[in-house]
Amino acid sequence: MKNLPKVKIGIVAVSRDCFPESLSVNRRKALVEAYKANYDVADIYECPVCIVESEIHMVQALEDIKQAGCNALCVYLGNFGPEIAETLLAKHFDGPVMFVAAAEETQRDLVGGRGDAYCGMLNASYNLKLRNVKAYIPEYPVGTAAECAGMIHDFVPIARAIIGLKSLKIISFGPRPLNFLACNAPIQQLYNLGVEIEENSELDLFEAFNKHAGDERIPAKVKEMEKELGEGNKKPEILEKLAQYELTLLDWVEAHKGYREYVAIAGKCWPAFQTQFGFVPCYVNSRLTGMGIPVSCEVDIYGCLSEFIGTAVSDDAVTLLDINNSVPDDMYEESIKGKFDYTHKDTFMGFHCGNTCSRKLAFCSMKNQMIMARSLPVEVTNGTLEGDIIPGDITFYRLQSTADNKLRAYIAQGEVLPVASHSFGSIGVFAIPEMGRFYRHVLIEKNFPHHGAVAFGHYGKALYEVFKYIGVPVEDLNFNQPKGMMYPTENPFA
Repeated sequence: MKNLPKVKIGIVAVSRDCFPESLSVNRRKALVEAYKANYDVADIYECPVCIVESEIHMVQALEDIKQAGCNALCVYLGNFGPEIAETLLAKHFDGPVMFVAAAEETQRDLVGGRGDAYCGMLNASYNLKLRNVKAYIPEYPVGTAAECAGMIHDFVPIARAIIGLKSLKIISFGPRPLNFLACNAPIQQLYNLGVEIEENSELDLFEAFNKHAGDERIPAKVKEMEKELGEGNKKPEILEKLAQYELTLLDWVEAHKGYREYVAIAGKCWPAFQTQFGFVPCYVNSRLTGMGIPVSCEVDIYGCLSEFIGTAVSDDAVTLLDINNSVPDDMYEESIKGKFDYTHKDTFMGFHCGNTCSRKLAFCSMKNQMIMARSLPVEVTNGTLEGDIIPGDITFYRLQSTADNKLRAYIAQGEVLPVASHSFGSIGVFAIPEMGRFYRHVLIEKNFPHHGAVAFGHYGKALYEVFKYIGVPVEDLNFNQPKGMMYPTENPFA
C-alpha cells in the first residue's frame, strides 16, 4: 500500500551487569536468526554496537539505531536487565517501543545460564510507569527465540499505525452536511495524537476542480477506470468528470501535505456537491482508498482517522460503512438460519452509497446514487460504485472523540456472510457474535455514530494494542462481549 510507513525495528539487547553479558549476546543472536528464518528480514535491525548495561551504552545504542534508520524499537531482556538504562532507552527513542524477555533454555543450565528476565520484565514495567513512558508489552512477553520473534512480528502492524499517526495530515472539505451531527466531534484529540488537520471550504475544492478542466492526464485516468470497471462501466459518460475530480484530489494532497508524510481525506458529498460538481464522488473515494489514501464520506473526520489506522494495521484497503439496516426475517430464515452459527440479532447489513474499493466487492458496477436521485435529477447523481461486499472475515471498529473531548473506541470481529444483499450501494450481510447486545450497550449506550470502519480480516488484537498505546482508556475500549459477560448497563433481568 502507498501512503504508509515502512517499519524497521531496531533490536537492542540489554544486560544487568551482575549477570553474564554472554546470555544477552547469544540470546539476541538466536532471536535475530529466528526472525530471519520466519519473517521479512527488512523489518528488523540487530544493534551490534553494545549490550546496554549503562546509560552510556544506552546513548551509544540510540545513536546506532538512529543511523540505521530504525523507526521502532524492541528492547530485549536477554537477562534481568538494567532497569534504569533500558527504560531511558525507551524514553529517548522517538518512535513506538516494545519490550520482550528471554525464557530460560534448559534445566541443565540453571546456575550460570539462568537469566531471570521473567523477573526483570516486572522491574522494567514498573520503571516505565515511573517515567511515564509508553511501551507495548505483549500478552505474555517472555519466550524462546522463536516465540519472541513472533511477538516482534506482531508488533510490526502496531508500530506502522503509530508511526503513521505521528506524521498524518487529515484534509477535510466543508462542514458536516445539514442534519448530520452524528459524525461531528472535537478535533483537539487529533492534535493530542500528533495528527494535523487542514480544514478547507468545499468552495476551495470546487475552484481546484474547475482549474483541472481539460487536464491532459484525464484520458489516461479514464482508461484506468474503464479497465477497473470492465463490464460494470454502466455510466461511461461520467468518467471524464470523475477522472478530473480524482486528479484534483491527488494534486491537492501533494500540494497541501506540507511536512507530513501521510494523508487521509474527509470529503463532502452532499447536499450541494451533486448539483455543483455534476456527479457524486463515491467511486473516486473508493479508488483513493484502494491506493492507501483513505477517504471518508460526509466529512467524517474520525471515520477517516479510523480508516487510516486500519489501513496501517492490515496493510490493505479498508472501507467505511453505515451500520445500516436489520436483516429481514425471510432472508435470515432462507439464507442464514441453520447454515451459520448466528442468531438473527447477530446479523445486520453494512452499507454505503458506493465508496468501497472494487477489490473488496464480489462484483461491481457504476450506477447513480438512488437515495439522492429521489429528489435530484438522475444525471447529477452518477458516480457511485455498487456491489456486494466480498464474504470473509472482517473487523468492525472505530476511534472517536466524545462531545466532551475524550477518546473512545470499539472493536468487533465477525464476518461478511456469502448471502446476496438484494439491495443497492456497497453493501454486505454482516454477522458479529452477540451483535444485538453490542449494538445496544456499546454503540447506542456510548453514543457512537453510525459510521464504522471495516478492515478485511481479523485485526482486533493489533487494533486493541494500537488504541491502548495512543491513549484510549481501557474502560473506553469496547468490544463485543461474549454471552455471560455482562455490560455495565445491561439489565440482568432482561
